[in-house]
Amino acid sequence: MNSHAELASIGRRTVVALLAVAALCLGGCASTSGPGDPRDPFEKVNRVTYSVNSNLDKYLLKPVAQGYNFILPQPVRTCVNNVFGNIGDLSTMANNFLEGNFSDAGSDACRIAINSTVGLLGCIDVASSHGFTKHRKDFGITLGVWGVSPGPYVVLPFFGPSDVRDSVGLVGDLYSDPVGYVYPVWQRNTAEGIRIIDTRASLISAGNLLSGAALDEYVFVRDGYLTRRRYLIYNGNPPDDYPADDSDQNDQPDNKQKSDKSDKKQ
Repeated sequence: MNSHAELASIGRRTVVALLAVAALCLGGCASTSGPGDPRDPFEKVNRVTYSVNSNLDKYLLKPVAQGYNFILPQPVRTCVNNVFGNIGDLSTMANNFLEGNFSDAGSDACRIAINSTVGLLGCIDVASSHGFTKHRKDFGITLGVWGVSPGPYVVLPFFGPSDVRDSVGLVGDLYSDPVGYVYPVWQRNTAEGIRIIDTRASLISAGNLLSGAALDEYVFVRDGYLTRRRYLIYNGNPPDDYPADDSDQNDQPDNKQKSDKSDKKQ
């Protein structure tokens, strides 16, 4: 049984690694010439992938998520969401540490300790009520903090909006995800399935708003994704200028911090 579980785990990681390599290859041959957003040189391909993902969501994920919301009472759904959030705090803590953000990493450690004990394995978010704010970090953000340029925008099958940097970061996220190491494999797959359904169920309202508000849903999602990633990389304080091509090295977080320090000296 363990050998089958290991093979399944290796296969899953291989698929994500191949997606990341494909994104890198596309980024290497990208050209920003021609009409359209220069951050999205593969818009035609991305739109096709986006359409496939949208249909998968429409006919499979969304109906299952709606049934999940209908069957389970709100307190149970909140508990499930909090448990997976507590697990996610482990990866967030590690990325804050890699970024050199030791204050937030310490806060994350306190959140995990409090919610895993007093909060009944994360079912109750006790830490937030005691001032330990929840952070959201991943390896793609960490790469951005250290100055890695995002590269072209891409839409990954099943995973959705991304860019070359975040596609590489996705591999790191996969290997740092504690759920990926749960055995036997059926328990791991069950946990991952529940997490996917829980995440989709929490986005039902946002999805309905998107469908009703966006004239071009693809552009709305793309611009929202790129803007939010930039916001997270700069810890909620991005520079005022927002170049069309975010790869300008003068617009990296560490350079921004240096300019802030020089301003303070003056």
